[in-house]
Amino acid sequence: MKLNTKLVLIMVSLLVIAVCALFILNQYSQKDLVEEIQESSKEISKAIQISVEDLTSEDVVPTRLKDYLKEAKKKGITEVTIINNEGEIINSSDPAKVGKKRDVKKTGKGLKASRPPRFRRGEIDPSMRPYDLLVPVIVGDEQLGYVSINLLLDNIQTIQHDNFMHRLTVTFFVFMLGIVLTIFLARKYTAPIHKLAESVKKVSAGDLSETFPVTRDDEIGDLAANFNEMVKKLKEREDLEKRLYEAEHLSKVGQLASGIAHEIRNPLNYISLAIDHLKSELVPVSSDRKEELLALTDKIKEEIRRVNYMVLNFMNYGRPLKLRVSAFSYGELLSRVLPLLVEKLTEQRVEITTDLAPELPEMKADQELLRNCIVNLITNAAQAMPNGGKITLGARFDTDANAFLLTFADEGVGIKPEDIPKISQPYFTTKEAGIGLGLAITERIVKEHGGEISVESSVGIGTTFTITLPAGSGELA
Repeated sequence: MKLNTKLVLIMVSLLVIAVCALFILNQYSQKDLVEEIQESSKEISKAIQISVEDLTSEDVVPTRLKDYLKEAKKKGITEVTIINNEGEIINSSDPAKVGKKRDVKKTGKGLKASRPPRFRRGEIDPSMRPYDLLVPVIVGDEQLGYVSINLLLDNIQTIQHDNFMHRLTVTFFVFMLGIVLTIFLARKYTAPIHKLAESVKKVSAGDLSETFPVTRDDEIGDLAANFNEMVKKLKEREDLEKRLYEAEHLSKVGQLASGIAHEIRNPLNYISLAIDHLKSELVPVSSDRKEELLALTDKIKEEIRRVNYMVLNFMNYGRPLKLRVSAFSYGELLSRVLPLLVEKLTEQRVEITTDLAPELPEMKADQELLRNCIVNLITNAAQAMPNGGKITLGARFDTDANAFLLTFADEGVGIKPEDIPKISQPYFTTKEAGIGLGLAITERIVKEHGGEISVESSVGIGTTFTITLPAGSGELA
């Protein structure tokens, strides 16, 4: 429900409540007023009846009005005076007035206000409203005289005053109810606005993970939906900028790699030819060290071939990799890779242990590219342990995900939390030596196989890289 609709409903509800309350109070007030007038009318009728009896009787009983007035005062009648046609007072509740004359023509007939009665020390009760009622007494066609009745209509004034106060009280409470409802509605709307403002501050600070739940069908709900849509578009824009940034870096890396590769391949070819020549010349004449020389030359040739293959990858860095998928055992791949790294790792006082799950199924991937990933991750782990340590290589097969989980855990210095999102970016490195391409190439190889690489690190404790590689990453070459 919209805010305008709620405000209109509140105002209409308050109006209905006020009208109903005032109507009910008015009904009760009219009822009390009518009852009071009826009681006063009864007493006036009784006074007139006594007056008729006194005017038509030869013997006037002076005490009759005084006795009557004792009860009549409760109904506001303070004085009753009976006057004949000549204006002589023949009976009165005030005996001192009997026999006196009164100019009834000058006084006039009907109900007229008179001066308030005085009490002790001449004080006037302000709540009293005295009136004089002069009524002619007519029997048949003959007017016998007049009856003058002094009334105090304080009860009627009290009823009217009480009715006014009740209306004022009801109006006050209706307005108070309106204020309370307005405050409640204002808080109901301002609280989510404050929360939304905090979310906007977080987004402006760069936190695009902030969203606002849409739980209302009003202006706040529309605002929250628009806010979420804005954050979504900002995320899309940020992702687009990241992709453009990565594409720009890939282009630069490709250009750099292409230039370096052309300079490196010629020396590599010469070294390869030189090793073949030394192998053909030295091995036949060194029968006692023949096996050692053959192993050494094979290792050198293997490393030259690996470097040449890596150079080719550098040249093709800006273009999709060409996978040569084959089936192989991960354990056998490690047995071919680790001997090439033993001497260097020994110098660095680094120990390698393996934790491979038993009966690990065969993998289907590009062996050379995966070998590059292994070498890069082990090299990075060793460099993260300047004082030596242990690297644990783990592998297991997740049947639920149908994927291999390859782990590389070290006991190094760890990675700062703010650097973790940047470690796979080309040229980013925290080492003095290095150009920051190792993890970038590794991540690209893993993604080309349809997998992903993740990292968990604690500063001063160590780092664990996990490669998730789906089984059957491609067709066999």
